[in-house]
Order: sequence, then structure tokens, then C-alpha cells
Amino acid sequence: MDDYRAIADELAAEIASGQLRPGDRLLPLRRYARRRGIASSTAARVYRELTRRGLTVGEVGRGTFVRTSAPTAEPALAEPGEARIDLELNFPVLPGQPDRLAASLQPLLRTDALGPALRPVGAAGTAGARHAAAAHLARADWAPDPCQLLFAGNGRQALAAAIATLVPAGERLGVESLTYPVVKGIAARLGVTLVPLAMDAHGLVPEAIEDAPPLRAVYLQPALHNPLGLTMPGTRRERLAEILRRHDLFAIEDAIYGFLRNDLSPLAALAPERTVVIDSLSKRLAPGLTLGFLMPPAGRTADFAAALRSGAWTATGFALDAATRWMADGTAAAIEEDKRRDAAARQRLAAERLAPHPLHTDAPPALQIHAPPALQADPHAYHLWWQLPDPWRADTFVAAAARRGIAVTPSGAFAVGRGHTPNAVRLALASPPLETLAEALGVLAELARGTPEDAGAE
Repeated sequence: MDDYRAIADELAAEIASGQLRPGDRLLPLRRYARRRGIASSTAARVYRELTRRGLTVGEVGRGTFVRTSAPTAEPALAEPGEARIDLELNFPVLPGQPDRLAASLQPLLRTDALGPALRPVGAAGTAGARHAAAAHLARADWAPDPCQLLFAGNGRQALAAAIATLVPAGERLGVESLTYPVVKGIAARLGVTLVPLAMDAHGLVPEAIEDAPPLRAVYLQPALHNPLGLTMPGTRRERLAEILRRHDLFAIEDAIYGFLRNDLSPLAALAPERTVVIDSLSKRLAPGLTLGFLMPPAGRTADFAAALRSGAWTATGFALDAATRWMADGTAAAIEEDKRRDAAARQRLAAERLAPHPLHTDAPPALQIHAPPALQADPHAYHLWWQLPDPWRADTFVAAAARRGIAVTPSGAFAVGRGHTPNAVRLALASPPLETLAEALGVLAELARGTPEDAGAE
């Protein structure tokens, strides 16, 4: 039997020579196996190898295609890009926000106040910071215990500390099948294996945890899931809490976007002894004003504090003092309320500009592949998920948008593993001014109504 890598080398050479051009669809797996006289399992390994090398991309229900552009060297969604209009990253900073933050910060700039802020602080911060943060992060019928709160430099560092504490190197972390891309990078650096868990119209399917290989923890986003915009209903959260207890598992709950739905309790309200909550100021205030929050279960605070210290992930004294003032005097709460209104306005604009494509909030992404162009989003979210119409594919659409100076994110950036992904893109709505956002959405809608050939993206 032919070595699958040698066969992959032959196809790679055809791609390099131009015999297989960007955007070309490879033969269906079984047809290719028959043509080569190899087993279907060998053909599948060949296609997986091409995807691993970054030469092809697979899409659910459509097949495997030669990439139209090379994959980026850095993890997706890691840093700001160079596009004229950024719909790839969410940087919600409202007009007038710097003035409000500066006014609140003035007392800290006095010599007597600034001196203490220049000293290092531990993972537990200060008593004043813990009480201010606990009051500020509370929502619905849940509030963290100030005695358990820990602080990190940002939300990503808090997330890394949580994974490092709960999942030893070589062990498995369950994640939603489409997940926050930074989790993939953190897991790779910590030697943690990610296990994709099935999702449906309501988010993570709790029973998928029971069907998975043995896990040490589960990472999930129950509210305003990124990228899908789903919010898990109460009955689903109750079922999830029951399964976590039965299997003695911890959940790492990413609540970064939860402030946009402050009427909803987190999973931690149902299973406080099984849940670690991660939050930060990056979306609540601004990405340049970072402070991460880590809220472990009772009795585990010392373990997570040790991880923050060993990773050099603790907060700085000045950031902690500044954030404490913004939370204690109501500045942060007022800005967050403005952002809830802003996010809702941007969702309404997106629904209007991307018409006649209706907004769908209840159809599972995997079942919409052959449906007309459809948007999926929580009306409170700063992002949306767009199922692309035939004959568009995610990579060709991203390339066509980039040629028009608009950065959007393909579904593959969120997929765990290198298998087939939904034919969709995520649009981040928070960064551009409203007028610029309206312009960009209009351009994308026009692209979607045409074809890749019309856009020069084939």
C-alpha cells in the first residue's frame, strides 16, 4: 500500500506547480481512493495531511478545496490586523469614553495615592479591589465571594492559569466544537489535548461530555458564545451542572461577554463548587486597560493563585488600583450600560444592511449549510455568525473581503482540529465607527449577492 505521505507529496507538488489552482475542489474521498487504487482510510489520511500542511481547507457538506491564500503564521484573532475596516477583532471603545475614565483616574495621580499603586501586588490583590470587583461582576442572582477572587493581568492570563491548574500536561480539556481561538494556543503551549464537544442550537450538548474520552475539565461560553452568538437556556445549564457533578468535572466558564447580558446568571450560580469563572475588563472597558478576574470554587483559591504566580500572570498594582476606582465610583458600570445599547444598535444595523437575509437565532449552524444566507446572533452581542450562500466558501469570501479592505474571520479559526468546518464567517461589529460599519456591511452584502468570479476571488 502506498505511503499516505508520499501521495500527499504528489498532490502538494500539483498545487505548487499550478495543476491544482487555488479554489479547486479535490475529488470526493471515495472517488479519489478508487482512482488511486488505495483504501478509503488511506485517502482520508492523505487529505488530512494536506490540510495539516495548510494547503487545503475542508468545509462541511461541500468537500475539500485548495486554499486561496496561505494560512497565517500567528494564531487567528491574536493581534490587530492591517485592514482598513476591522470586522475581525472586537475593540469596543465608545466616543467620550477616554474623558470619563480620565476624570475618574485623577485622584490616583496624586503623589500620595500613586505611591502605593507602584508597588507589586499578589494574585489576591487588595481587600478593596476584591470587594469592588465582587460587587461589579455580580449579575442576576449571582455574586462572587470577595474572599475567593483572584486577579490576572488580563483575561487570557486568567484563562491560562485556570487550564494549567485543572488540566495537567498530556491530559484532555473538553471544548465546544467551535471555540475561542486563543484557547487552542494556550492548550498547545501547556501540552493539553483539546477534545471537541458537540453543539446544537442551544450551545454545548451536555451528553457530549459523557460520550467523550476521559476529561479533566470543560471550557465553555454559556452566554453570547463566540463565535456563534448562542446563549444557553436555563434548563440546559441545569443539565450541564448535573453532569459536571456526576463525573466530578470542573467547568471553566468564559464570561468575557456576559456583561452584555447582565440579566442572566452564569453557570456558576448553579454549580459553584464545579465552576471557575473567567472575566476581564478588555471588553467591558477597553483592550488597552486590561485586568483579568479568576473566581475559583471554594477551597481551591490557593491552587489557582499558585498558577497565576508561577506563570507571571498576576496583575500590576497600578492597573488594579485604576480598575478599582472605575468599578467603585460607577464609571465602569455606566460605560458598560452604554455598550449594551451600542451592541444592540450594531446588531440592528447588521440585520438591516445584510437584508434580505433574515436573522436566525434558533437554527443549528451545521444544518444551515445549504440554506439561504443567514445571520445568527444574540441581539445583545457584539458579533454575529454568517452562513454564506452558494457558491461562496469561507476562504474565498474572506479573501474577497480583504481585497476591499475589510477583515472578517473564517469559521476555520474557531474549529477544533483540522477537519471540515461550517461554510461561515464571523463578523465582529464593535471596532469601527457606526458609519464605517454600515459601509462595510453594505460591501459584504453586495459580495454575498454575487459570485466569487464576479469578485475576482476564484
